[in-house]
Amino acid sequence: MEYQNSNICNNGSALIFLGTGCSSAVPNVRCLLQPSDPPCSVCSQALSVPPNQNPNYRCNTSLVIDHYSKSDNAHSYILIDVGKTFREQVLRWFTLHKIPRIDSIILTHEHADAVLGLDDIRAVQPYSPINDIDPTPIYLSHHAMDSIAEKFPYLVQKQLKPGQEIRRVAQLDWHIIEEDHQRPFVASGIQFVPLPVMHGEDYISLGFLFGDKCRVAYISDVSRIPSSTEHVISKASAGQLDILILDTLYKNGSHNTHFCLPQTLETVKRLCPKRALLIGMTHEFDHYKDNDFLTEWSQREGIPVQLARDGLRIPVELS
Repeated sequence: MEYQNSNICNNGSALIFLGTGCSSAVPNVRCLLQPSDPPCSVCSQALSVPPNQNPNYRCNTSLVIDHYSKSDNAHSYILIDVGKTFREQVLRWFTLHKIPRIDSIILTHEHADAVLGLDDIRAVQPYSPINDIDPTPIYLSHHAMDSIAEKFPYLVQKQLKPGQEIRRVAQLDWHIIEEDHQRPFVASGIQFVPLPVMHGEDYISLGFLFGDKCRVAYISDVSRIPSSTEHVISKASAGQLDILILDTLYKNGSHNTHFCLPQTLETVKRLCPKRALLIGMTHEFDHYKDNDFLTEWSQREGIPVQLARDGLRIPVELS
């Protein structure tokens, strides 16, 4: 039960998976530099199969929401997370799916795999040697803002200091959002409900609920979903989710900062979406073999679940 890319078309909204891998991405570099005996079959594919033909080649988790407005007959493009592999994702998937720009950015949190591509946002902005362009709105929590101001002070700085040269950098318009599902915000015409989740018991990451006609919940970095957040996306609350996109790091056991497959599938059963797509996988997951297992699980439980893959495009009707 493989979700196929639709034909690329000009009309209609879609979810485009730029990346579905963990922070270290797949292939795991150690598997290539210090191969095991026998070699890791998933990582070994990277040496023989081109990435665009290899669903086991996974960049940092990231999503583009291609929102088509019928009233305006126009598309807007919303990017969730800008990780270490962002430039590679642009070269591979923006070109294939004809994504011409980014209109808004939303950050789940401020870890490296979610923000270290921010410098490369300038590559998808209009060129101006003096930075005389409209900044791209970016939405993030207070904590993420404080961290990014330390990592990228030149992206946050509003005015040049005396004697400071102009250098071309990404132009961003920073908007603070609350870690509260009762405080939604609007980005490029879509309302987003923040979904605070635990990413380790000492850290809050954000998922997001969006879409009117097709209700989508995106939760990329989670070890526990608080009951207040789970209620918002439960079938008993506002109705059944159409699509749940959920974190799953390893195939077995548990992890202190991420769901692994057992916790992921238990959560899917509790939330009971119409379908679920899994992201954030390490090299433990073989796309074909594990989707065969998930097909059997789906038939038994009555909820379609599959591993997503980089470049996957899912048509949706959001509004």
